[in-house]
Amino acid sequence: MAEHTPESDNLDRVATAREQPKSRWSFQIVWLIPIVSALIGGWLAVKAIMERGPTITVTFQNAEGLEAGKTKVKYKDVEIGMVKAVTLDKDLKRVVATAELVKDFSPHLVEDTRFWVVRPRISGGTVSGLSTLLSGSYIGVDTGKSNKHRASFAGLETPPIVTIDTPGREFTLRSHNLASIDSGSPVFFRKLQAGQVTSYQLDKDGKGVTLKVFVNEPFVQFVTTNTRFFNASGVDLKLDASGIEVQMQSVVSLLLGGIAFETPDDNGRVVTAATTETPFRLYPNRAEALKNPDTDLAKFVLVFSESVRGLAPGAPVDFRGVVVGEVVAIRADIDPKTGQIIIPVDVNIYAERMRLRSRIAAKAPEARQAFIDRLVDKGLRAQLRTGSLLTGQLYVALDFFPQAKKAPMNWAATPTVLPTTPGARQELQQAIASVAAKIDRLPLDEIARDARTMMGSADKLIRRVDTEVTPDLRQTLQSGTRLLQRVDVEVVPEAGQMIVDARKALVSADRMLASESPIQQDARSTMREVQKAAHAFRMLADYLERNPSALLMGKKEDTP
Repeated sequence: MAEHTPESDNLDRVATAREQPKSRWSFQIVWLIPIVSALIGGWLAVKAIMERGPTITVTFQNAEGLEAGKTKVKYKDVEIGMVKAVTLDKDLKRVVATAELVKDFSPHLVEDTRFWVVRPRISGGTVSGLSTLLSGSYIGVDTGKSNKHRASFAGLETPPIVTIDTPGREFTLRSHNLASIDSGSPVFFRKLQAGQVTSYQLDKDGKGVTLKVFVNEPFVQFVTTNTRFFNASGVDLKLDASGIEVQMQSVVSLLLGGIAFETPDDNGRVVTAATTETPFRLYPNRAEALKNPDTDLAKFVLVFSESVRGLAPGAPVDFRGVVVGEVVAIRADIDPKTGQIIIPVDVNIYAERMRLRSRIAAKAPEARQAFIDRLVDKGLRAQLRTGSLLTGQLYVALDFFPQAKKAPMNWAATPTVLPTTPGARQELQQAIASVAAKIDRLPLDEIARDARTMMGSADKLIRRVDTEVTPDLRQTLQSGTRLLQRVDVEVVPEAGQMIVDARKALVSADRMLASESPIQQDARSTMREVQKAAHAFRMLADYLERNPSALLMGKKEDTP
């Protein structure tokens, strides 16, 4: 009998192992390696696909500077992609550059995003892209603001003048022609560069040119609806009745052309900041741009009988230094009845520049006509005057000539003829013509004949004098010469001796006549004796006169 022990009891509770048959689909661990490798490869592929950026195509005129695998795509000098392929377009007119960009740049691939090839360029007086001489050309990018996504672009052949993120505003100008302006030409404000010309194109009707200019901040705040843009290219030389006027913006505009803008005084007008849609006109020069727009025009015709050489459309109509109008047109009309040629000059008078104290009354046609009639009645006339002796340009002057003939206004004519008076030049011509007429009336033939006769007589006289008088005169002169020589040789020495002798005689006489000379003393003694004798003789004569008997009786003795 088997003895039961605890160990024998545990063995009884141990399950009996049974052999299971081997499965045909059992997983072999050796397959784990390729599976993991496949998973890793797939994950890497998905990751690569997910991280890969967008692929774009950009067309250019040619492939200069483009090379697959080497040409980079940069935005603000940051590499954002690489050109993968450069192929020809289907029509062989352009080349297509296929580039792969970074994924982060995908939102910026919109409709107005621009691409261009950056390479060394010299244009508009500026040099750009010099860094590409060492690094090679690359494709530049300027991001747009559109919301429409795009993957194919037409590349620019030249870099854009202004990038989209540049602060400022673009304006549109209309002009009759482009003049010397080009893309990139500067825009000036008070001779400071405030922007650039971005583009231009011929209008569809061919009657003008539309230009796009970009004005940078902070200059854009000075562009209002009353701002005037004008051509500032080169040297603006104005030669008119006012003389010669030269204006120049800067050396840059002189070489490259340019546009300037300026805002005249508002004069009470309401002006607002200009927008991109505000239309502007490009004036040919500053003077034209800053002219005040005159809306109240009075049209007149001036008929001059003198030459209008030097008068041109645009010439000012001046009233004592104030420009009140301008010449519009000059014609030459022939009267079919009389065959007389007249020169009517059409002028516009800006009524707003001739103000009346009563403006309301002045605007009424009847009041205005009456006012002009009074002026004409007082002698208001139009006259041609020379504005500059240097240029010879003429202008029309309005002034009062009280001595002018009466010439009433004919308001029925269209336009009304404003009376004129001859200019100073015509008056001078008339004066010269009058003098010429007087000279023409002179008997010049008779005067010439008489003068010829007189000249003949004078010639005969001169010949006679030369043949008859001159020899005698020559002989007389020779005789006179000989006489003078004789006098000089013969008379002059004797006369000299006579003068010496006379001087000696005078000296002797002077000595004799001196008061201390003996002759003078003897003469004075003699004179005293003569006086005494004369006194005695007078006493004797008196005595004989009283006593005539004394001649016979002798002198009586004096009684005591």
